[in-house]
Amino acid sequence: MSENKVAVVTGGAHGIGKAIANLFKADGVTVHIIDKQAGNWFVGDVSSKETLEAFAKDIIEKSGHVDYLINNALPIMKGIDECSYEDFQYALSVGVTAPFYLTKLLAPYFSKDASVINIASSRDRMSQPQTESYTAAKGGIVSLTHALAISLAGKARVNSISPGWIDTAGEKITGVDAIQQPVGRVGRPEDIAEMVKFLCSKKASFITGENICIDGGMTKLMIYHGEHGWSYEE
Repeated sequence: MSENKVAVVTGGAHGIGKAIANLFKADGVTVHIIDKQAGNWFVGDVSSKETLEAFAKDIIEKSGHVDYLINNALPIMKGIDECSYEDFQYALSVGVTAPFYLTKLLAPYFSKDASVINIASSRDRMSQPQTESYTAAKGGIVSLTHALAISLAGKARVNSISPGWIDTAGEKITGVDAIQQPVGRVGRPEDIAEMVKFLCSKKASFITGENICIDGGMTKLMIYHGEHGWSYEE
């Protein structure tokens, strides 16, 4: 990464988004952030078409082009028992429609070798009960990724990352919560940020349309009651 590069990060005020923004900034990249949380960035809700249009206009007026677009804003998680129609639509607006529309708005201003990274989740392939709104949005953004990769071929590479359990609160999680992970710890926001940086670099120039799961191996761990120390309580 070098100077004169421009990155856009949605949901960049905290957690994974903040780690991504900070890593870009450390490399001299100009970073445009949008978040609902108040701060010295563009404040707004990405579920709003008008907000996305205003944000894109602000980016282009200030920077003129975009090198890296990171769609990271977090959809709500509600299950089928409590999730209303409006809740579900809101989750999809944040998690799928916003990444699509912001990419569409900024695509005419992508620089050569631009990169789009969509932050999905390991929940795009596995579930717990009562998570339908979040899971549907994360599954949708993975499919959107490979569609955009083909539509934007020659203009931008498009990839997605599916994080597992990431400690976004700095709680230093230990004990069984950490030990159950094949790597022996819970993930950190920086684990995801480093992959974003790699995928945006020239080292990843032959990678597009891909989804990379970064979950400490949890989705590869086969679990059966009574085997290898695992037990199920009814």
